[in-house]
Amino acid sequence: MRVINARNAHEALPMALQLLRLSGVKRDSRNGPVIVMPEPVTIVYAKPCERVIFWPERDANPFFHLAEALWMVAGRDDVEFPARYAKQIASYSDDGEKLHGAYGYRWRSHFGIDQLAWIAQQLKKNPDDRRCVLGIWDPRVDLMRNGKDLPCNTIATLSRDATGALDLTMFQRSGDVIWGVLGANAVHMSIMQEYLALMIGCPVGRYTQVVSNFHAYVDKFKELDSIRPDRANYVDNPYVDGRVFHTPIEGSILLVDNAIDDLLYSADHEINPKIRTTPFFQNAWALLAAHQAWRIEQGDAKYAVPLEILSHRPQGNDWIVAATEWLQRRQDKWNRRFIMAGDENTL
Repeated sequence: MRVINARNAHEALPMALQLLRLSGVKRDSRNGPVIVMPEPVTIVYAKPCERVIFWPERDANPFFHLAEALWMVAGRDDVEFPARYAKQIASYSDDGEKLHGAYGYRWRSHFGIDQLAWIAQQLKKNPDDRRCVLGIWDPRVDLMRNGKDLPCNTIATLSRDATGALDLTMFQRSGDVIWGVLGANAVHMSIMQEYLALMIGCPVGRYTQVVSNFHAYVDKFKELDSIRPDRANYVDNPYVDGRVFHTPIEGSILLVDNAIDDLLYSADHEINPKIRTTPFFQNAWALLAAHQAWRIEQGDAKYAVPLEILSHRPQGNDWIVAATEWLQRRQDKWNRRFIMAGDENTL
């Protein structure tokens, strides 16, 4: 067992890649060759709410990560919503309508109970409860299944530490370090953890990921070779130096649930009503509105309009910064192509 202790996901990514460089072995998989650790790996996040990764080489999609996390908390399993932010996710649906292994649905409906509500009730009543196990993998429908989508995260335990904060330990049968573990999963599971802490009325504690098959696909692994702990600016963690900050989910659980439902409904119907809730959801609305503009607009407006939407939110918020940088990288690429095409036309 190898253990990575990190402040947050941004800091953990170079550590994880370095571990694979030093100790990983090459193996085949159903999706192509991978570099895999020969033993399980655990990542412990001291500050899981600092969940956004800012490495430009990773180019994490903040629109997709935040939208999918809220879709999970809402308990949905439709493929249409997340595919709006990452088209490739539709390829994991067997029928083009549902995702068999959708985490949120597993948390809230699949087993016939709302596990999140039950766990929150138990840990609020008894902070020393050690029986709060969140089930995800269902052997009745998963073990012998040969479908496109099976849960990678299989089970979790939730408990409160000596200070009363909520700790989450997630067990993962297999984790793609680049696309899954450090990126999507770091966001999804920590938002679920923060949501549960709000239900309980306690602080967020540590988030621990235990991954049995800790791997990265060779092609993508090579692309991120420059993200190394020995890189000169590796210590440049935007959360540490104060350039970005986390905005917590606040308010009553009823307000939060209503805000999530309203946000997802508006995204489903491509409308963008003005909202007046908490700062977290004001930022989330801005992200989804900006992404909608990016999908719809053409030419310069494809970047100018969403960037204008984001400019009206706090510029130090982690999601706003990440979304702005993601768009700017694409705007820069588009401008370079435009300039090159212009140069060719003058020859």
